[in-house]
Amino acid sequence: MISFKEYIGEALTPQQRMARSRNMKRLMPKIMMKRKLAMKKKASPEQLKSRAIKKATDVVRKKLAKGQDYKVMSMAAKGQLDKKLEKKKAVIKKIAKKLLKQVKKADAERVAKAKQNS
Repeated sequence: MISFKEYIGEALTPQQRMARSRNMKRLMPKIMMKRKLAMKKKASPEQLKSRAIKKATDVVRKKLAKGQDYKVMSMAAKGQLDKKLEKKKAVIKKIAKKLLKQVKKADAERVAKAKQNS
């Protein structure tokens, strides 16, 4: 079985995007239940690192997209952008390292808020 990182790591064809969309819709209730339970727990260092990488990827993606919203781009444009992103792994890693402190602080606030509300 492939890991989640490998699952989302590569650029996707339109058919693969549609297949993943259907798969996620099917799994959504299970994911939501697990998310609800996880909200009350502190994130592991691996999770924090992956969040920082995701934030850094969004920053680089926004810069490469030149102001266009990724969500409203065509499938072909998203594919091209994802290919450009694969070449920027080193930059993403550097930005993620800088964002890690911010991500840790946000996680601590999230856990405190979740515990307060329950």
